[in-house]
Amino acid sequence: MNQKTTASIDERKAALRAQALGARAALGADIRAAAAEAIATEGAALVAREKPACVSLFVSVRGEIDIGPLAAKLAEAGVSMCLPTIVQKGEPLVFRAWAPGDALEDRRFGLKEPPASAPEVTPDLLFVPLAAFDRAGGRIGYGGGFYDRTLQKLRATGPAMAIGLAFAAQALEDVPVEPHDEPLDGVLTENGVVTFG
Repeated sequence: MNQKTTASIDERKAALRAQALGARAALGADIRAAAAEAIATEGAALVAREKPACVSLFVSVRGEIDIGPLAAKLAEAGVSMCLPTIVQKGEPLVFRAWAPGDALEDRRFGLKEPPASAPEVTPDLLFVPLAAFDRAGGRIGYGGGFYDRTLQKLRATGPAMAIGLAFAAQALEDVPVEPHDEPLDGVLTENGVVTFG
């Protein structure tokens, strides 16, 4: 892929990202609360079916769908959970054990992460944040490539199911996909879960 093609894909992704994030930002508080409860119910049912050893969640920031109710349901069911931590730009994420109520530390970009003292673990089901998605498993993140690198590393050594968490308003007809983009196995919105392939 040449530089011009890469630049045009990056520009298209940036425009689609802005479109989807604008739609997300326009959602009212009542829709957001109902969506959080809906993904909690569906997400807990998905985890019960898949029976993963460890589930990765994320701390919602900047208008992302609230994972609090889902985390609470998983904790009630005794599911082992973790959160991602950014170690270094350009590197895969590292996951540290976490449960609702555990201490978190403030990081850049408004992120909250477990402290370095929390045990490092390897999830086999990841609920993934995103800016936009399509119905074929394409995902547009926030531009850092962290989840692409992480999923590539995890999938090279074992199963790693990636389920995007988003509002239905973040769906797009078609997301441009590059060779390094790792596909989602499904997306969970307030309308339920859609799985791919």
